[in-house]
Amino acid sequence: MKKNKLSLAVKLFSGALLLGTASAASAVEIQTDDATVNIYGYARLNASYDINEDISKSTGTRSGDFSQVNTGSAEDDEVSGYFGADAVQSRLGVTTTLTSGVKINVEGDFRGGTSGGQFRLRHAYGQYKNWLVGRTWSNYNSFVGNTSVLEMDGVAGNAGLYNRTAQVRYTTGGLSLAVEDPKSKIEGQPSKTGFPTLTARYENKSGRLSYATSALLQEVGYDTGSDDDSAIGFAVFTAAKFQLTDTVTIQGNVNYTDGANGYLWRSGTNYYGEDAYLNGDSVETIVGYSANLGTTIKVGPGSLSAVYGMTSMDWDDAADDGLDVNDKHERNTNAFLTYKWSPVKAVTLGVEYGRYEVKKVSGDEGDANRLMFAAQYNF
Repeated sequence: MKKNKLSLAVKLFSGALLLGTASAASAVEIQTDDATVNIYGYARLNASYDINEDISKSTGTRSGDFSQVNTGSAEDDEVSGYFGADAVQSRLGVTTTLTSGVKINVEGDFRGGTSGGQFRLRHAYGQYKNWLVGRTWSNYNSFVGNTSVLEMDGVAGNAGLYNRTAQVRYTTGGLSLAVEDPKSKIEGQPSKTGFPTLTARYENKSGRLSYATSALLQEVGYDTGSDDDSAIGFAVFTAAKFQLTDTVTIQGNVNYTDGANGYLWRSGTNYYGEDAYLNGDSVETIVGYSANLGTTIKVGPGSLSAVYGMTSMDWDDAADDGLDVNDKHERNTNAFLTYKWSPVKAVTLGVEYGRYEVKKVSGDEGDANRLMFAAQYNF
């Protein structure tokens, strides 16, 4: 029996830890006869000051939460000025590459639990040649047209699901096809899904233009044992980024959904809206759409970004059919002005102004303004 030899190679990369002192940042690589293991991650502080009401997400990262924006009379005499900070976005991951070509990735952060601080699984997948199986970014997703901001939850109108999900994916060139864990949601009624979500995405680049487009189909249905119905929901998006000059880019996304608002980022009260409602026993799909547009400019030692995004859901048919939807979010918008810079290798600092606006079906509106600071130390 041949004895397997283990060799350990640890590569240290110099970096700096700010906040008053400096120290080394490191990356770890472990090599065996059959595999290479890389340990990576970062430590991150997020701090926010809510100029108006406190809209920070309860699970941490200090991201803004549309559901916490006061609307209508709640805007009157609201308590203002809230500061908070946490480090739950900090991340740890392990990637293993076997000599056979198999790659395994497991990664998590600490945004789990009702108030953050518990370990949360982000990625857990295996990949071999064209096939990927496990949990990672949805195939109905693209970062091509996104503008980078400090807030982890990002901009309304980002492309696709903007989240991770369990899936089986096949990729050839710029085309990816996948079957994914379904996410249908019916207003006021538990949904039942007997089929996976089907997704297709194509990404490519031509000169200064990078682009992506994607589509999905899903079943939206219910079954109480005595009554049942279902409909087909679909969604599409297009994302693009154009390099105007060596120092300026323009990027954006456009999304359209019909019966698939679970894939419409920052819709509903904060993250995702309902796909459908019941009119009697019949499933009626809900239309949604979103878009954002941003620019990034290299300024001084870093980059300055500005972006505006909006997400909207059409509740008119539901209201006409007699549903009480006055308190539903008809439109969510946010905008950010962000400056990021790297004072030393492996360290990124950033400051940001953000504005959130909500309009409900009733016509009630509200807004909130906030400032954010972040410090991230990579290894």
